[in-house]
Amino acid sequence: MKKIIVTLGALVSFTAAVFAQDDVYPAAKQNKKTAIVGATVHVGNGQVIENGTVVFDNGKIVYAGDAAAAPKAESTIDAKGKQVYPGIILPASNLGLQEITGVRGSTDINEIGEFNPTVRSIAAYKAESIVINTLRLNGILLAHTVPGGQLVAGQSSVVQLDAWNYEDAAYKADMGMNFYMPSLISRGGGRGFGGGRGFGGMAPAGDPIKEALDKIESVKTFFREAKAYHQKGADKQINLKLESTKGLFNHTQKLFVHCDQVKQMLIAIDFVKEFGFDVVVVGASESWQIADLLKANNIAVILTQEHSLPSTEDDDIDQPYKAASALQKAGVLFCLNDDDPQNRGRNLMFNAGTAAAYGLGKEVALQAITLNAAKILGVADKTGTLEVGKDANIVISEGDILDMKSSIVTDAFIQGRAVAITSKHKQLYERYKHKYDIK
Repeated sequence: MKKIIVTLGALVSFTAAVFAQDDVYPAAKQNKKTAIVGATVHVGNGQVIENGTVVFDNGKIVYAGDAAAAPKAESTIDAKGKQVYPGIILPASNLGLQEITGVRGSTDINEIGEFNPTVRSIAAYKAESIVINTLRLNGILLAHTVPGGQLVAGQSSVVQLDAWNYEDAAYKADMGMNFYMPSLISRGGGRGFGGGRGFGGMAPAGDPIKEALDKIESVKTFFREAKAYHQKGADKQINLKLESTKGLFNHTQKLFVHCDQVKQMLIAIDFVKEFGFDVVVVGASESWQIADLLKANNIAVILTQEHSLPSTEDDDIDQPYKAASALQKAGVLFCLNDDDPQNRGRNLMFNAGTAAAYGLGKEVALQAITLNAAKILGVADKTGTLEVGKDANIVISEGDILDMKSSIVTDAFIQGRAVAITSKHKQLYERYKHKYDIK
């Protein structure tokens, strides 16, 4: 017993060290009217203002335009030679739900069972996650935190990345329901966020396609029951699972369908036609093949990973890089994502930079990680561009934020609060520079 106690004590000490939070605290509320002057201002809607000024007060943008017409401010930030951008939005992630991959105690992504519409990712969100600092350091100020699982996995929320707890972090809570569609190819796979790859494993017994179609039909049956339930009067017997789908039918929620294959996306279209849901396809590596059809059915797309291999051996080697351009040409509302488990989302802007080089153009690529993401997540009334009346979610960079080589974020503001620009990575970098006297 004594040995067990000692072992547990060591484990507790180790866990505390692993999860210890750096001395990085949420910023205080803005208390001075502030102007950012002399910068190149990228509004986020395609407009660029040279030698522009952005003024914000009480957490809101009150001016964005030429310096000559700017109102006076109590505090001034000289950003001459720098670039100013809207805060970048990570549109699909498990941020705050998983701290260390492979450490079970730090993971709260999945629930048991295939139908969990009542699960709320925001309730499990860890606002003090040290991963958040690594994203903020690169200019990512908001994120869509999504539960994983099977079939109907639960409700997701948009969070801002400077908070004491999940209540403070909630930017738009429970705005999406998430459906992980089974693969419709017998070898398994699917590269979407939260999905399984299935390569290299043993082939499942029975007909995997039939099993997948049966599961999809069970989801349709669930939503048919939910539709009938919501049409009943106030005296109906309360069913919490069916009750939690109300937002899909009154369009206060969107259905995020996680899938990659064309066949899966065609089924996603069925959910629009049968139920009238607002559908967003997440993953969507093959979406470029049916871009016109997605546009016709008003389906938005979250492309999860540009820095990846093609979906099939017949695709061009650079197909993932130019998929965004194909969607743009077809008029599909889309945004970009980074779901690489090694990056944890922090390379999102560099994915956008790659898409810019493969036909998208810089300002459209920027819009794909700001305004477009805000539209898809239902927060475009509050963020996504540097326009009057929107939250002061602002990033200042010494270089092009889409360029890995030149981008150095010097300042960031969330709802007008000057947030800390540091992380464990940066602290260790500075520590060993000091040790070896590197200038």
